[in-house]
Amino acid sequence: MSRALVIGAGPAGLMAADALAGAGLSVLVAEARPSVGRKLLMAGKSGLNLTKDEPLDVFLSAYSGSVAGPVREAVAAFGPEAVADWARGLGQAVFTGSSGRVFPKAMKASPLLRAWLQALDGRGIEVCTRWRWLGFDGDGLAFDTPGGREVLRPEVTVLALGGASWARLGSDGAWADGLAAKGVALAPFAPANAGLSVAWSAHMRRHFGAPVKVARLTAGETSLRGEFVISSRGLEGSAIYAVSKAVREGAALRLDLCPDWSPDEVAARLARPRGKATMAAHLRKALKLDPARLALLMEFGRPLPDGAALARLVKALPVRHAGLRPLDEAISTAGGIHADALDGFMLRALPGVFAAGEMLDWEAPTGGYLLTGCLATGRAAGAAAARRAG
Repeated sequence: MSRALVIGAGPAGLMAADALAGAGLSVLVAEARPSVGRKLLMAGKSGLNLTKDEPLDVFLSAYSGSVAGPVREAVAAFGPEAVADWARGLGQAVFTGSSGRVFPKAMKASPLLRAWLQALDGRGIEVCTRWRWLGFDGDGLAFDTPGGREVLRPEVTVLALGGASWARLGSDGAWADGLAAKGVALAPFAPANAGLSVAWSAHMRRHFGAPVKVARLTAGETSLRGEFVISSRGLEGSAIYAVSKAVREGAALRLDLCPDWSPDEVAARLARPRGKATMAAHLRKALKLDPARLALLMEFGRPLPDGAALARLVKALPVRHAGLRPLDEAISTAGGIHADALDGFMLRALPGVFAAGEMLDWEAPTGGYLLTGCLATGRAAGAAAARRAG
């Protein structure tokens, strides 16, 4: 019997196991999938964004949700600088990009994960794959394993089962009903960092895959300049993800297609003689609109008005959409274990059981905040569990 059990072998779970072993406990990590860190590996395919190099107060302001307070405390104790040092300690050099985002020099997640697993193995941590948690069995935790049913009765347990997005990688939110039955307060799951669904007209087909690199997006109190992509299903990309929370909460989304010019400058440019040029040609020449931005203006603004009204439309183009993409397509999720259910990171209804990572009701934008939050809460939950175990 292990003194400490961790369920889930993603970033939060592995960091919790590391903290528990560092406190001298024997640790078993149970993972339902055939291998560990599957979502981490997928996220790192295009470059593993570990964290972001920016002032800590700015970094902490990115976290929201009912558990944002405990998450901020965990990140303050294990923030961007500590995450970078941790990666270096595993032999993985890091670099900071022009946007402040921090990546391993190898870019991919696999070298970091391999080094991490070797370090955990050196601490005596046992990782068991294909161990699917079935729920509580009296005072124990039941698992379906390759060798049959197992019931463990550890002194402390850390749950790190992920949120409810990317089910094929293991984060399916199936744990929620079992915890709710035990009296654990939950906030409903909702997509976070998700694309927008748009039912495009036929003329947009030739623009699928086109990037939009010059635009300002505004939804509610969120306003930023950023890039996104026109896809066959709608709009995707970091700037869209950044406004997804405001859109989910009902705010209208508007695009400024000429963010470098004031409304008066746009109006003056549109007032130039058009001659025999088509409206599309006039817009391209007067406003230097590339095909992607021009297509969006035509799609969401048609029929186009004249004069000052057209200038206002260019500066605040309303985006017609059908809401965020489905939960399982979201990069992360909002909702999960509510702050009311927690005493620190321990579940009030289940003394000795702790939770970390995306199971908790917090969210943050992409750009290093998500992974840092998972690592930090895993470390904090593991340390709290170790203190309870004495």
